[in-house]
Amino acid sequence: MSLRSTAAVGAATLVAGAAFAVSAFADDDVAPDMAASAATPDTEESAGTGDGEAADTAVGENEFFSEALSPEEIQSLREQAREQREAALGAGVQTAQVEGSDIEEEKEEEEAPVFSGDPKGIALEMVLAEGWGESQFHDCLEPLWEKESGWNPLAENPSSGAYGIPQSYPGEKMASHGDDWRTNPATQIAWGIDYIKGRYGDPCGAWAQSQATGAY
Repeated sequence: MSLRSTAAVGAATLVAGAAFAVSAFADDDVAPDMAASAATPDTEESAGTGDGEAADTAVGENEFFSEALSPEEIQSLREQAREQREAALGAGVQTAQVEGSDIEEEKEEEEAPVFSGDPKGIALEMVLAEGWGESQFHDCLEPLWEKESGWNPLAENPSSGAYGIPQSYPGEKMASHGDDWRTNPATQIAWGIDYIKGRYGDPCGAWAQSQATGAY
């Protein structure tokens, strides 16, 4: 490579380095002439340890570079760098806010109770599956649990602590039919049907007990 080609490559490298140095000073209150000074290599260091011709070439290119960027041009580069940084920071903040909102919404959805179907419809199906007939539901089970809880799976007696549609006491007994006994009507009803079947034979037997004593 000729000395002229070497000088051209060196000039391009110095100009690129100047742009980088000016961008680096964009965040600081540094005067344009100081930025130019920081971007411009020292004459003696640029000369290196080579022969006289290489040293003379480096000095010549430094003189070219100092004339290439005026203080006004350096200030313009500083403003461009600052605008680019502010735009990038603004985009990052907006992204974090959007992602944070999505996370909060998902968390609220996960914490909300999940119910499975219509409680009375589930109970009627279970009564029929036991072979008891619709009258056992309409005449006995429906009014029984209307009295006990209003068919509310979250109903809790403040005095006794009885819980759920069948008012199990304590509520933890229904865990034998599912870990979701606190919120799932199907789990509560399945436990209540088995309780009535084992103790009173059918819903009308439980309803008769409730009418006579006030509980079942």
